[in-house]
Amino acid sequence: MKNLGMIVNLRKPEAVNMAKFLLQWGLDNNCPFLLPHQEASALTTSGLDDEQWLKTVKLAIVIGGDGTFLRAARYILGTEIILHGINLGNLGFLASSKPEQVELDLQNIISGKFEILERDVLSCTINRDGSQLHKLYALNDVVLNTNAIARLLQIEIRFNDKFFCVLPADGVIISSPTGSTAYALSAGGPIIPPHMDALLLVPLCAHTLYSRPILASKDDCISLIPRGASRDIMLTQDGQLAYEVFPGDRIDVKLSCSKKIRTVTLENKSFLDIVNEKLGWGERVKLSHA
Repeated sequence: MKNLGMIVNLRKPEAVNMAKFLLQWGLDNNCPFLLPHQEASALTTSGLDDEQWLKTVKLAIVIGGDGTFLRAARYILGTEIILHGINLGNLGFLASSKPEQVELDLQNIISGKFEILERDVLSCTINRDGSQLHKLYALNDVVLNTNAIARLLQIEIRFNDKFFCVLPADGVIISSPTGSTAYALSAGGPIIPPHMDALLLVPLCAHTLYSRPILASKDDCISLIPRGASRDIMLTQDGQLAYEVFPGDRIDVKLSCSKKIRTVTLENKSFLDIVNEKLGWGERVKLSHA
């Protein structure tokens, strides 16, 4: 594996220190890392401009947490670059390598001892008065909700342009399989392995007794249309970017046919291994005997 890149959360001192360590490690092991201009400037070393970096790098190490990984995914979207994250954040579902194992993991990557997982990406358009206003992509999810305190939304939901319901709720999450272990999970949604092709719709604090998460297929399009007179509606992209939405706007969400995010899967670090480790799934309960 050659042409290794590096993306760093420069706001975290521990991430900067890890990046400095790996830059030296790369030189010592004859596999120097290529840095984008912003990281190179902060680490006082040479780098490449964005266009050249995206054309040259084959695999990029992402140092930070899942938020840094999501930012990196948007940065490399549309390329063939493979991502691998070193977790210096909290949970670390996307950035799965531990700092204490980074040298061993990098040796395995350099030796080609890994598999590539292609993750689906959400394609989302915001339409107003019959015209497309924004087009965006999300690795985890898009969320429609309101900024107003305790303000209920009336959200019309359509599947493949067929009316399904008007949902009274605080909001709605539409998630990819990758995002099923993020906000959607905390809202009561199921865990979906990232190799599955599916869309997940999860209501947020729905004011009904019938509301439950719903799975849709890879060929489906879910449409959200806020109704009423609220002017405090937002659509968030991976929890990082926000777009203002008005009543009557139509948000169409489906799985992208052309864009994927490719990530590293190391031996003994499968999705189920990460679920076990991060969420405690499958841990044995110790029974005490009186």
